[in-house]
Amino acid sequence: MKLLSSINSCSGYPLQSFIFAEKQIKGFPLLSGSPSTINRLSAINQTINLKYSQSFTTVLFKQKTKIICNKIVLFFLIFFLSIFTQKTFAQDTLRLPDAINQALKKSLDISIVKNNIESATILNSYGFAGGLPIVTGNITNNESLTSLNQKLNTGTNILRNNAAANALSANVTGSILLFNSGRVTATKQRLATLKTLGDQRLTSLLQNVISGVSIAYYDVVRQQNYIKTISKSIEASNQQLTIVKARQSAGLANNADLFQAQIDLNSLQQTKIAQQLIVSQSKTELLRLLTANVDSTIQIADTIIVENNITLQSVLDRLPANADVVAADDQIAINKLIVKEISALRYPSIRANAGYNFFRNQSAAGQLLLNQNYGPTIGVTLAVPIFNGGIFKKQLQVVNIDVRSANLQKDIILRDYKAQITNQYQSYVSTISQLDNAKENYKLSGQLLDLVLLRFQFRQATILEVKNAQKSFEESGFRLVNLSFAAKTSEIILKRLSNQLGL
Repeated sequence: MKLLSSINSCSGYPLQSFIFAEKQIKGFPLLSGSPSTINRLSAINQTINLKYSQSFTTVLFKQKTKIICNKIVLFFLIFFLSIFTQKTFAQDTLRLPDAINQALKKSLDISIVKNNIESATILNSYGFAGGLPIVTGNITNNESLTSLNQKLNTGTNILRNNAAANALSANVTGSILLFNSGRVTATKQRLATLKTLGDQRLTSLLQNVISGVSIAYYDVVRQQNYIKTISKSIEASNQQLTIVKARQSAGLANNADLFQAQIDLNSLQQTKIAQQLIVSQSKTELLRLLTANVDSTIQIADTIIVENNITLQSVLDRLPANADVVAADDQIAINKLIVKEISALRYPSIRANAGYNFFRNQSAAGQLLLNQNYGPTIGVTLAVPIFNGGIFKKQLQVVNIDVRSANLQKDIILRDYKAQITNQYQSYVSTISQLDNAKENYKLSGQLLDLVLLRFQFRQATILEVKNAQKSFEESGFRLVNLSFAAKTSEIILKRLSNQLGL
């Protein structure tokens, strides 16, 4: 009975139980001389082994099947989750080209300028300039009641009250300008130049929109990088606080160290919250430029990469292609064409006229009961301005002043843009030259912070040294971000002034 109970207690593992039972059998001298008992015990063991082997195989198969199913389900779950995450991230993350496209499509200022261009395109025609024929038609029909008292030389007297009378007249006339000292040509050129001026103003506005959106976009990136630096410093403060608490529990630190570490951590957390507010405000400004809902949620994950191959001379060489400079040239041309138009008013003009007239007069009483005539007409009209109080002369003086003012306005634009290009290029070169040192300092300050924390952990540095290392890390991080943003801003402005901004 003791032997059987030993076998049953190990029956959870049939093979091991058999070995264990066999060893126990050999250990009992009382059973060693009883073959029948051993044979019976072996048969019982074989039955037990067969039973549990079948059960173990079934359970093992079920477990393997369950594991495989779980793996398949887990695989598809991870697969669809990754697709959904990528899709969600792609939808929520705003890239700079997408932001620029949205701003260009929804900009209200661009819509206004496009409307002005459309109006200028409609007016740009020879008909509006006065170069096409003018055709007019008139028709008049009058009914009247008249009282007649006529005495003719033939001795006939006509006396009639309320005699009905009808007068019908109709004509079609056309005229065309033959000569007016080039006024029509000058007007048509002015209308075409106004269309070109609108195009240049649109180009300038497009450059300004792209520049404004790009700077606002990278400003959000800058503010977010501030948060990354602050978060890294918070991690260091948390580590410092953990070390101080461990020391205090071991009786190696006082409450002053604990309070100081907690105050430093709280201060950084408040700084992070304030910086998150600045990030939200920067995103709101970006949404305003995009003409989107200012309460929309956008995610921006980007870095500031600065081009370092811009030269001052290349920007100055492309300054004449700036849309504002070209628009100033167009304005000068428009004012000169207005001078031609006003000058043409002082000279004679010739028009050719042609038409067809119809007249019919019918009366119920009187000497002439019906009078009807019709037929074509043709002629030439010569208009010579003789005196109009000096209006044309004064208008000509004013438009000549406008020409001089337009030239001065162009000189002002060139002067200001050249100065702006020089200043921005100086800032660009200066920040580019500092970027490498700033990157190296940021890397070293991070290593210094890790080293000081390690020394603080082994009581080889003080809280003040940790705080100084954190301050150096934060300042170097802020300085690197500011330099990158300043260099990128100068790059964007230089490209805008040279008319090179695009998607």
